[in-house]
Order: sequence, then structure tokens, then C-alpha cells
Amino acid sequence: MATMRDVARRAGVSSKTVSNVLNGYPYIKESTRARVLAAIDELGYQMNISARNLRSGRTGIIALAVPELTLPYFAQLCDAVIEAAGAKGWTVIVEPTGGVRERELDVLSGVRRHLVDGVIFSPLALGPDEAQYLQVDFPLVMLGERILHGPTDHVAISNAEAARTATQHLLDLGRRRIAVIGANPGEVAGAATVRLDGYLAALEAAGIKRDDDLILAPGLWWHRTAGAGAMQRLLDAGTQFDAVFGFNDTLALGALHVLLRSGRRIPEDVAVIGFDDIEETRFSMPPLTSIEPGREQIARTAVDLLAERIAGKGPTEHREIYADFTLQVRESTAGLPSATRSAKTT
Repeated sequence: MATMRDVARRAGVSSKTVSNVLNGYPYIKESTRARVLAAIDELGYQMNISARNLRSGRTGIIALAVPELTLPYFAQLCDAVIEAAGAKGWTVIVEPTGGVRERELDVLSGVRRHLVDGVIFSPLALGPDEAQYLQVDFPLVMLGERILHGPTDHVAISNAEAARTATQHLLDLGRRRIAVIGANPGEVAGAATVRLDGYLAALEAAGIKRDDDLILAPGLWWHRTAGAGAMQRLLDAGTQFDAVFGFNDTLALGALHVLLRSGRRIPEDVAVIGFDDIEETRFSMPPLTSIEPGREQIARTAVDLLAERIAGKGPTEHREIYADFTLQVRESTAGLPSATRSAKTT
């Protein structure tokens, strides 16, 4: 069986360098890391996890706590975190909290916390006035928008800018009565609040006044049924609109379903855009335009920051990193490509 020394000899590095690569040490040249990984593959080297954990006092396990897995965004985020952690030889325990405050607090103080080396945490119930609960004695990286500027590293979506970009896309198409689904009245901090701010900023820049009849609150959980219900209420009210911005894709897909059943043409009558760029957006009819929020970057960055804290590295001050986003334009706003449209009309 190949040893770490064999790997080091094959890669032309020290055993310490091989160990650093295996343990996810971030400050290694990519060329060196590539040589070590190639040597590991060639020799079939397998790290003795149990021995490493006994020596280091670490488990090789991290926890990822998210509100739920039924929302595709969180399910795909979990996949991305597991992949990024696996590259470091880590196992991930996924803990859905259900957005329940007691369960979120248990993530930070429960007995299971001692089974892991660190935690990546996306809360829903805890709010901005509860940052004191993040003062913990273990490596912690925060996700989401509920507690910003807290006492820990944080990786977030560029929500306001992305929502403004989504709204501007609709404005650029000539739409002026843009409904939004996802508002959460009374929320002080969170994705709903920040995305609404971005939407309103785009309208203001275009000289369009806020119309509360176009701002729909579907409830806390952004599921398809909530989007469908909000859209049905808008149609029943007889409110005029020519575009819909769902604050996540499942809300937008629910709205799209109701619009199509009502006989509206998409995008001729109503343009529809979502947020998250989940896999289903490519296969809906029509395919849904969406904001890709940088999910893979969020996962990799969170895992890298956690690795630094577990290793006792990184700066003293805590970091707040915003992921890059992209607008993925599809047929729900842009219509059929010209070649396809011509083929269907001949």
C-alpha cells in the first residue's frame, strides 16, 4: 500500500506538502497541488482518516445547517458544499432546521456540535438582533441575509444588485407594470427585504412609482403553491401587469403555471423572471429566465473559509464576501430564438 512518503517522492515534494494538500491547506501553488493529486491517483494512495483524526483532534466532518431541502436552491447548495468539502477529504452532515428558532439555536449550542470540526449555517428564524448567538468557540461560516455584519465569516448573495438587474431586464424589454412575488411585510432583514429594495431601486431609476398592488406577499415559505396562489389573487383582483418577478424560481414557476392556465401568453402578454437558476428553469415551458446567484462560488468560498478557521489560519477580522451573479436569459422573457420562431411559423 502506498504511503504519504511514496506520494511525496513521486510528486517531488515533501511529506508535509502532501499532508497540507490532503488537509485542504489553502496557500499552496495550484501546480504543486496538481502534482500531488496526480501522484495520489497514480499510486492509489488512501489516507488513514482515523489515524489523522486521532493525531489532530479533528473528526474530518463538518455540518451544513439550512432551512429545508424541499426548496431546490438549498438542495443544490448542499450538493455543491458536499463536493467542495469532499475535495478536502471531509464528510458533510446536513441538518435541515425547518426555520425553527430552537433548532437553529441548537445548531450553535447543541451536543451534536462536538461531533464536527466546523459549521456552515444558513438561518431563517434568527434575526439581526440575535448576532450574540454567533459568538461561539468553534469555526463557523454564515450564509444568507438574516444576520449580516456579525462576528463570523459570511458568504452572501448580491441580492439587491441582482434583483435590480432582474428588474432592469424587464424594463429594457419595455415592461412597465412589473409585479413581484416574495415580499415579506414586517421583515427587518432577509432575502425578501433586500430583493424588494433592488426591485424598487430599478423602478425609481426608471421614473416609475411604487405600486403596492403589484407587490405580493406569498408567505414565509417560497414554494410553487405560494407563487401560484399569489398569482391567482393578482388575476382575481383585475390588476393590470405585463411582467412578473418571482423572488425565487419556485415562486416564479408557480406563477407561470397559473398564467398559462389563464390563457396568458408568455412572454407576449406577461414576461416572467425568477431567481436562483435551479435546474428546473431549463426544462419549464417556456424555459424560465433567472438570476444565477453564484451558488457554486458560495459553496466553495464557505468551505475554504471554514477550512482556514479549522486550521487556525485566516485574518483576525471576519470577512464578508458577496458572490458574483449572472442573468440567464431564456424564453420566458426573450421569447423563442428567431430561427426557432421562423421554423414554427412556416
